[in-house]
Amino acid sequence: MTETATEATGTGTAGGRVRKGRRWIERWDPEDEVFWRESGARIARRNLVFSVMTEHIGFSVWSLWSVLVLFMGPEYGIDPAGKFFLVAVPTLVGAVLRVPYTFAVARFGGRNWTVFSALLLVVPAVAAALVMRPGTSYGTFLAVAALAGVGGGNFASSMTNINSFYPLRKKGWALGLNAGGGNLGVPVVQLLGLLVIGTAGAAHPRLLLAGYLPLIVLAALLAALRMDNLAPVANDTGAAVAAARERHTWLMALLYVGTFGSFIGYSFAFGLVLQGQFARTPLQAASLTFVGPLLGSLARPVGGRLADRCGGARITLANFAAMGLATSVVLVASVVRSLPLFLVGFTALFLLTGLGNGATYKMIPGIFLARARRRGLTGEAAAAAGRRLSGAAMGLIGAVGALGGLGINLAFREAFAATGSGAPAFAAFLAFYGVCGAVTWAAYLRRPEPGPTIADPAGTTVPPAYADV
Repeated sequence: MTETATEATGTGTAGGRVRKGRRWIERWDPEDEVFWRESGARIARRNLVFSVMTEHIGFSVWSLWSVLVLFMGPEYGIDPAGKFFLVAVPTLVGAVLRVPYTFAVARFGGRNWTVFSALLLVVPAVAAALVMRPGTSYGTFLAVAALAGVGGGNFASSMTNINSFYPLRKKGWALGLNAGGGNLGVPVVQLLGLLVIGTAGAAHPRLLLAGYLPLIVLAALLAALRMDNLAPVANDTGAAVAAARERHTWLMALLYVGTFGSFIGYSFAFGLVLQGQFARTPLQAASLTFVGPLLGSLARPVGGRLADRCGGARITLANFAAMGLATSVVLVASVVRSLPLFLVGFTALFLLTGLGNGATYKMIPGIFLARARRRGLTGEAAAAAGRRLSGAAMGLIGAVGALGGLGINLAFREAFAATGSGAPAFAAFLAFYGVCGAVTWAAYLRRPEPGPTIADPAGTTVPPAYADV
């Protein structure tokens, strides 16, 4: 097979889509080991590389306002509660956009949508450059911050696209690497913000924005030249409805709120917490904020790999227990106002959110494969049914998970408005992680009901309820 499809100008496909051009791949069967070894692995890796690049910049744009608020001194007239709300707005918009972005891949093609969604990032970057000055109304800032939400949508389309390229046995690593590389956009934009503040000063946020414009164009150009569309991938409204009716979709969405929602929420809020609770200057805050998101991003593919080897549910449960311990440390540090203890606990918390992200997302394909097998399907029929539902579920789970970032920033806003400290918010987060751990155990690790046995990817025979393990 060649790396690109034979040209199919004017040929209709499922869902009424029309294929045009050389970048369409007509046949794609990653579960076929011969196909995967001869050509599939090489093509998948190439698409993964450029998917990571565009998603990385998308995350940078999505988290842009977590950095821009550090440039907003007293002359902007915005209090800490107002800044927390300002960084919460793109979180909300990004979460909502994840649903249509998920289905855009099948409608327009993964490569085509990647190019378009990358170029769309120019809009929030240019708009922010135009309004970043004292005297701009708070309503204008909110509207422009909302535009940055398009960067959050990129994650859903990127993950849906890469999910289609890889076989089940390699999804944990591939999805973890794709998401981890994208997540790195958060600490990178924070590091660049630190560079600008440390060299040019807090009065020059436009330097940060100017640096991203050529990167956005470059990412879109490389995606256009090097990525592919998969013709067999088509939208399935029935799958979306079926996924929405599945209780496991919503159980996994809850767990993803606890992992990814925590990661993105803490990433956006970290600098503001340091300023509001520990009186750090913009430069001092910026010099610390990137460390946690960096570790969390690097840990995500590790979490996926651990889940591939040890089981997603086991890693997820252990991770929530560890997150509870780290949150307890942060809560104590907030009460006693100990910055060193706070940094130790919060850095550990970031690392754990990354591990949990990879492990939790790995569970999704395995769960829906197990559900297909419990309905009596076997072999390729079960694999196809599992891919059909897991692909649709990923968009919903990703959207709800991102709303966790909104919840975290709103919780901080209320805590600081009421007490001047983030301690009440951390107490609420600690309780929530306890709930997530209990749900993980009850739904995926407790003794399963009697049923037929199946073989997991490692070849071990296990009960169907443990298919994600």
